[in-house]
Amino acid sequence: MSNALENTAETYTKHIRLIMISAIPAVIAFLIPVFASFPTYNVLGAVFIRTASIFANLNVLNTAVIVASVFFSLLFLSFAIVAINVVVKHSRTYTRIRQEVVMGLEKYTSRVFVVLLAFAAIVVLTDIVASGTGYGGLATSVVGLAATPFFFYAPASIVINDNKTGRAVTAGLRFFFKRFDYVLMWLVIAIAATSAFDELFIGLFGPPLAGYALLIFDSLFILPFLIVLQSECYIKSVPMLRR
Repeated sequence: MSNALENTAETYTKHIRLIMISAIPAVIAFLIPVFASFPTYNVLGAVFIRTASIFANLNVLNTAVIVASVFFSLLFLSFAIVAINVVVKHSRTYTRIRQEVVMGLEKYTSRVFVVLLAFAAIVVLTDIVASGTGYGGLATSVVGLAATPFFFYAPASIVINDNKTGRAVTAGLRFFFKRFDYVLMWLVIAIAATSAFDELFIGLFGPPLAGYALLIFDSLFILPFLIVLQSECYIKSVPMLRR
């Protein structure tokens, strides 16, 4: 695990400018729900939808806004994830990011978008089905947690191994359980980083400004680091790229 963390720190610091540029679409992705006219709340630098409010006030216009906002948000997020993974891949193969790789971003982005859209659809459909039972929040959390292993490493598998969506999900699922220690490490670092900077930003700016400042900071610095860490961990499943 320490080797994966060292590789992550090396890749992140060495390519920080390129990674930050790649992360700009992630900023856009998280700001879209904030400025769209449907209920959201901001916690630990992330945007969440108030699903109970949606069901209470849903109409044709609100539905169209929600669908369009989620669609474009996931699209921008997919591009950011792919771009950062490409940086990691080529830093490990010691090759330049050539024009054909840049042209391939469209292919990778479309595959990652399908993965993210499928995960979002599973969670939303669960919430819709369970909304009248009084256990919508619990059911959504349980289903989202159960679905996570299928999608956690899929974006990295798509870019690192050039896998198609179905094969990427399968390969990512195998590695998720094979090296669950990497998942725990990633989770601990994610919680520690977001919690620490949340306290710092609240102290500096105070609510609610701190939430939006942290959202931008997390999108530019924390999320890219976590994506790099995720990719560096998954690379351990590729013998030719291990080090």
